[in-house]
Amino acid sequence: MTFSIVARDPATAMMGVAVSTRNLAVGALVPFARAGVGEIATQALTNPLLGIQGLDLLKQATAPRVLDQLIQQDDGRHHRQLHLIDRQGTTAAWTGLECVAWAGHLEFPGFSVAGNMLVSEATLAAMAASYQENASLSFCQRLLTALLAGQRAGGDKRGRQSAALYVVDQDLYAELDLRVDDHPDPVTELQRLYHESQQDYYQRFRRSLPSWRHPAGRFDADADLIDSLVTPPSPDV
Repeated sequence: MTFSIVARDPATAMMGVAVSTRNLAVGALVPFARAGVGEIATQALTNPLLGIQGLDLLKQATAPRVLDQLIQQDDGRHHRQLHLIDRQGTTAAWTGLECVAWAGHLEFPGFSVAGNMLVSEATLAAMAASYQENASLSFCQRLLTALLAGQRAGGDKRGRQSAALYVVDQDLYAELDLRVDDHPDPVTELQRLYHESQQDYYQRFRRSLPSWRHPAGRFDADADLIDSLVTPPSPDV
């Protein structure tokens, strides 16, 4: 019922998950990531606990070892699908025997794709090819482009409803957390939200936030920041 990509960008060490499904609010339960630790997508009959527990385990173990531990302790393992990546870019994936066809995963250096209840394997092949062929794009754009390629190749055989992009960089909070919870064309809408997130008004706001480099924030580094937040952007921005 879901298709997703998890990846680590070797140039920046950013990590991200892009996902879409024919179900409500996929971004709330499927993608999990923590800067400098790793990321997980838990899908099929989703078990969010695998994401929470998996991130804790990834602090000290590789993706394959974490996967083994998560699967062995989950009595519903044959109904689960999950794939993950550690801080070194090593991937691991599992597709349970009871996942609804078409279901499977593909692993590559630095990223993996997985899906279940898909029209066909073409969805994952298209995602992988797109991610590999678009190395010149920014990391977030590569993830979104791969997700769109998967949708165009068939996607979830039940249809479309929600999509999400979750990316971490260096801080404990997400670099980007975009969610389309209920929409007739969620991947296209997710791309629109990403474009909006790159607009000057939002980027200035993001640069002002407290971070590990600037614990107090940088609101005083931009004299016009407060005015720009008080006055919303025009609809055609």
